Amino acid sequence: MLDLQYEARDVDQKISDQQSIDIWFEAETKGLTDVAKAQLKEQWGTMRKVLSSRSRLEKIVFDILKDFKIKPRLATGQGNALLVSGSVYEACKYYEIFQSTPLAGHCAIVTSYEPSADKIKGEETGAGDTEDPMKYGIYQKMLNGKSTETFEDEVKRKFIKEPAQMKLLIVVDKLLTGFDAPSATYLYIDKSMQDHGLFQAICRVNRLDTEDKQFGYIVDYKDLFKSLEKSINDYTTEAFADFDKEDVEGLLKSRLQVAKERLDNALEAVIALCEPVFPQDTIHFIRYFCGDPEDKAALQDNEEKRVALYKLTVALIRAYANIANEMSQAGYSAKEAGEIEKKVKFFTNLRDEIKHASGEYIDLKSFEPGMRQLIDMYISADPSRKISGFGDMSLIQLIVERGEAALDQLPKGIREDREAMAETIEHNARKVIIEESPGNPKYYEKMSELLDELVRERKREAIAYEEYLKRIIELTRRVKQPANSRDYPSTLNTAAKRALYDNLERNAALALDLDELIRNTMQDSWRGNMMKERSLKYAIRKRLPEQYDLDEIFDIIKNQGDY
Repeated sequence: MLDLQYEARDVDQKISDQQSIDIWFEAETKGLTDVAKAQLKEQWGTMRKVLSSRSRLEKIVFDILKDFKIKPRLATGQGNALLVSGSVYEACKYYEIFQSTPLAGHCAIVTSYEPSADKIKGEETGAGDTEDPMKYGIYQKMLNGKSTETFEDEVKRKFIKEPAQMKLLIVVDKLLTGFDAPSATYLYIDKSMQDHGLFQAICRVNRLDTEDKQFGYIVDYKDLFKSLEKSINDYTTEAFADFDKEDVEGLLKSRLQVAKERLDNALEAVIALCEPVFPQDTIHFIRYFCGDPEDKAALQDNEEKRVALYKLTVALIRAYANIANEMSQAGYSAKEAGEIEKKVKFFTNLRDEIKHASGEYIDLKSFEPGMRQLIDMYISADPSRKISGFGDMSLIQLIVERGEAALDQLPKGIREDREAMAETIEHNARKVIIEESPGNPKYYEKMSELLDELVRERKREAIAYEEYLKRIIELTRRVKQPANSRDYPSTLNTAAKRALYDNLERNAALALDLDELIRNTMQDSWRGNMMKERSLKYAIRKRLPEQYDLDEIFDIIKNQGDY
């Protein structure tokens, strides 16, 4: 069972012009007896709520849309939400409002209402439709010819299996109780509920569905939990007779208390991870999380530490974003809040610097998509803006296209430290060499040797920094674009031909001969198919001179996109 984060939100309803309403009422009721007026006034009191509720519902819809933009899991499409409405009529009004928002097509109504044309006959009064025709019309559009049962089965399946496609279900009583009721990340309550029914409803959000779900979130527009807390404190009441004490205790921890604990723990964890680094500047962080660029295994050996940094920083950003605008209410002094904001910025910047230094910012770009929105909203970190300059290109690709100007796109901490800049380029080049090596081992072995020599010269200060930059940029171009090298005959016009050439002792005739054989012999979808691979390998064996290792050459062939 997960802890719940609870938040009461108040949406005031106001009558904008009470005097005009009173005048209209008197004009409409002229000639009625006092008893009839009293009865009509009582009904009008209810009508006023209905008439003014659209404005209120629109505010709640906007509130929910904002959460889907910035809140954990909702923003990433991993989570979903239930909106509990006070009536089927209000549920329909909610649905109608959502149809003009980004949630159109991603929300649905699931209630006990069954639309029937027979039930709405005679409902037209001349002054506009009553509730039933309105509900019927909206349901008809939503069902689009399907039966209610079929439609609800489909949306419930999507809600559970594909939350990014069915993000919000609007309910009244259905799906709130019972063993088959779906779980959700957020529960929005706009209905008067109490005791057992309310307790079962909130159990929809405190189930552990996936490992990244840390809390269940309850947003209460009716301030229901004042009465519920009393019931929870006295768990022996009839309302909770079916639940164990340990399941009830602590269910409603203070939202801000839990959020504060989460932020403190997240900050403590990332500080502890970085504690061994001294002094704590960019170049020493790069060396700690990436290793020595001269060491070919350094990036892989330190991968676990980098992944820990990325995950802990995301957890910190998420925890901070949840209460960034409520720090004083959570118990932080102004000084403490300021220090925490600086630390969050620091570790956000550090995370971005390490991702750039290791060449992993694209690989981990999808790690937490929603976090960038939270950073932009609450942190205003320079690197978050800088990353957008890279788009989907790696640092090496940028260098290939823009030369030295590409280095201006790096985070400030790297740009202003020559060693950090050099090691960032070297680690990125090393990463490309390692990734591309299976397709052409001989070529990238040569590139690795050239990189090793350049790193040694830099460390010995055997060359000026400007000369180093010129040579490392040229090397990255050769790493990324072997085709531009003058070392290849013009007949070797594909990456596959060049790979064969490099690994067959630069025998152009043999490379071209094998290339033609492979293209004429290979079958569709041959990779991974044992029989098709065996057939191709047999053909190559008959053509390949004995001094070459068949398995090594075949592995190179399997790594060619041209085949």
